[in-house]
Amino acid sequence: MALSTILIILLVLLLIGALPSWPYSSSWGYRPSGLLGLVLVIVLVLLLIGYL
Repeated sequence: MALSTILIILLVLLLIGALPSWPYSSSWGYRPSGLLGLVLVIVLVLLLIGYL
């Protein structure tokens, strides 16, 4: 259970870090954060159904 909690916290931090807030990354759009958000949702669903 501790490993999955650490994984979720790490994914949330990566999701926040991928938001296009810097001038050089504003042209990227929301693709990086969207992909990390999708990974986070998949991990949360797997955690809720008991696979992690």
